Amino acid sequence: MAKRVQETERKYDGGAGTGHPDFVGLAPGARATGTVDLEAVYYDTAGLALAAHKVTLRRRTGGDDAGWHLKLPAAQADTRTEVRAPLSPAADGPPGELAAEVAALARGRELEPVVRLRTARRRVLLQDGRGRTLAEVAYDKVRAKVLASGEERAWSEVEVELGPAGEPGLLDAVEERLADAGLHRSASPSKLARALGGLLVAPPARDASAVPTTAGETATGYLREQLTALLALDPQVRRGEEDAVHRMRVATRRARSALKSFRKELDRAVTDPVGDELKWLAAVLGAERDREVLAARLADRFAELEPGLRTADVRLRLDAQAGPSAEQHAAIVRALDGARYFALLDALEALTTAPPFRKGAHKPAAKGAARTVRRDLARVRSRVEAALAAEAGTAKDVALHEARKAAKRARYSAEAVRPVLGEPAKEHKARMKHLQQLLGEHQDGVLAREALERAAAAARPAGEDLAPYEAMLAAEAARARKAEEALPGAWAEADREL
Repeated sequence: MAKRVQETERKYDGGAGTGHPDFVGLAPGARATGTVDLEAVYYDTAGLALAAHKVTLRRRTGGDDAGWHLKLPAAQADTRTEVRAPLSPAADGPPGELAAEVAALARGRELEPVVRLRTARRRVLLQDGRGRTLAEVAYDKVRAKVLASGEERAWSEVEVELGPAGEPGLLDAVEERLADAGLHRSASPSKLARALGGLLVAPPARDASAVPTTAGETATGYLREQLTALLALDPQVRRGEEDAVHRMRVATRRARSALKSFRKELDRAVTDPVGDELKWLAAVLGAERDREVLAARLADRFAELEPGLRTADVRLRLDAQAGPSAEQHAAIVRALDGARYFALLDALEALTTAPPFRKGAHKPAAKGAARTVRRDLARVRSRVEAALAAEAGTAKDVALHEARKAAKRARYSAEAVRPVLGEPAKEHKARMKHLQQLLGEHQDGVLAREALERAAAAARPAGEDLAPYEAMLAAEAARARKAEEALPGAWAEADREL
């Protein structure tokens, strides 16, 4: 099984006049090691999709950490997440566990050897009084070969990695000594990037904190956030991590909602097909999430029953309504391994790198943002008013569900324009979220009543007591009335222009 660790390191280059730094006084002890020869073969797609996203996958031999290493970007400066797997034959290719981690980047394309690095490494270990490593300073002489072209490069660099017992401040102290010796931070983020040189074409760097200046930038910035979330959550979903499916579904819905809200900025002839595919993905992910929500709600109603009504037969029938989670998770992974999903990711990347802008995209960001929020609020208003006027029963349930979807869309558009409109957008989002949650409670109750009615229908021919189901249905009906009674007041609070 692969092991995940956090790796904090910095790389340095020097010229011909580079000296030998002195680390005396930085740690109680310093121990130099002999030179060790390392060989690493880096794997990527033919188009270098992993490297473009600052991800590296290598098979390394030699040294004390031979094996497969996958390095992923992390939020903390100078830090990456490293996923390690035991050494296996090169002919077998990357281990499946690591390939799954980068499936959303590779998208069905073969992972093949792209670069071979041979490194002669000499290390100095900075240690505490107990012999624990605080930091490792590695002096590397590197020879690299791009396998497709045969192009070769050679260079020297110094790599400083924080040890298990080290504190981040030690890196700064080491850097001062290296600077005194003529070494400076490397401009290249990795040995692989340096080996590839001009072959690596990374996406344009964007400042995530920059405030959009046009309506189009607002739209694409929000879409880019959701694509980034999808790529980050993909391996978590595959691993079955808690809440990953739900968060991936939310990112999918946010992206689809944005395509609708920003229809004045983005060409719908291009975005509507993408929206349809996002709807498909949300449905794939939703089966698991809906099962979780329904199971929790039915469990709550069961727990509220009088002790004499809480029988094993009732519990089994309620469990049957939620369905088996293992099968649903397997279905999600199959979808994530499919060409349809990979094509969707390609389409989202195209939307953010070459947006199909309409005339409205070039309007000032603030003007476009206010227009988007007003338009979505008007949509909520019409849906809520229709729900309030609907007759009790199925028609009202459907109308309230439509109002919930409109409130969610308004919530997401407020979230998208917050970088432009600031605090008013934040407050508007909070109001829409409260309204959405109230309506969501009602919709969850509708689904629970449907499940309880199915369970009762199955229990009836078996001659089982129907009283537990009648009690749970009555409890859900009471909750529905409470939500409906709260709606006028909640809407009066939410119906405010920015």
